[in-house]
Amino acid sequence: MVRFATIGTNWITEAFIDAARLIDSFELAAVCSRTDETAKRFAEKVGAPRTFTDLHELADSPDIDAVYIASPNAFHAEQAILLMNHSKHVLCEKPLASNAKEVEAMIAAAERNGVVLMEAMKSTLMPNFAAIREHLPKLGRIRRYVANYCQYSSRYDAYKQGTVLNAFNPAFSNGALMDLGVYCLYPMVVLFGKPRSVKAQSVKLASGVDGEGAIVLDYGDMDAVVFYSKITNSHLPSEIQGEDGNMIIDAIHTPAKIDIRYRDGRVEDITVPQDKPPMYYEAEEFIRLIESGERESAINSHRHSLWTMEIMDEARRQTGILFPADER
Repeated sequence: MVRFATIGTNWITEAFIDAARLIDSFELAAVCSRTDETAKRFAEKVGAPRTFTDLHELADSPDIDAVYIASPNAFHAEQAILLMNHSKHVLCEKPLASNAKEVEAMIAAAERNGVVLMEAMKSTLMPNFAAIREHLPKLGRIRRYVANYCQYSSRYDAYKQGTVLNAFNPAFSNGALMDLGVYCLYPMVVLFGKPRSVKAQSVKLASGVDGEGAIVLDYGDMDAVVFYSKITNSHLPSEIQGEDGNMIIDAIHTPAKIDIRYRDGRVEDITVPQDKPPMYYEAEEFIRLIESGERESAINSHRHSLWTMEIMDEARRQTGILFPADER
């Protein structure tokens, strides 16, 4: 059994636990939160036998093998490095950190301590993303990648009433790019690598984070365009355009339906069954790495996480989105 602790008591942690429990070798050993009351309440909800409120005590515990981190983005690097320095494997929610400097420090800690560090980017480990990769050559020469993830945040209503919650607070390294844009960029990097250049624009809110934005990325003989927003909705799919056909992806963040539309009019459905919750596949990959003795995913790799963060750093630089973490 791989004995897990979790950090964070929000809905995403509960979703991860529910998905990971479908894996025979997953064991929920503890949950961690800042207050005893919150930790105990969440532990009772998810059936965890133990709670922590002190991260150092969690790191020192011989009864924990791995930790899933779902705390605010600004805390990812510090928490992950502490845990890895105590020989814990770390599965860390996206985005992996606040900036590339922190990602580099996390990677160095993982390599130094011989532990698994993986970004919990669910989409790239789902079966339908494997189908995208497998069938990509059918499109011929790729000319454009278009990714779209715009979802109006319920927290934006509070923001407009004068209450700045975590989602729109730069102190937590948040905003539309960090929360939703990363879902557009990470698959692009896995499929096509690091772009030559980045051109970004965004709508900057008074709190200091971006509400929405767009990025154009140059790959030489192809380009990429990504759209993301937490202040508007979009129902447009994502698309990969080739000279022989187009691949239509229903949702870049959780691909569930994929068609290829060829220039001759044929339509091929390349969707594959996904009978598990979306977060199951990232948990499965992470546990497989631990059990096999591997230290890095080939898909959600250190390199892919770093390249994605470097793109986001440059986009934020161009659009004037700065976090307190950037000054540390």
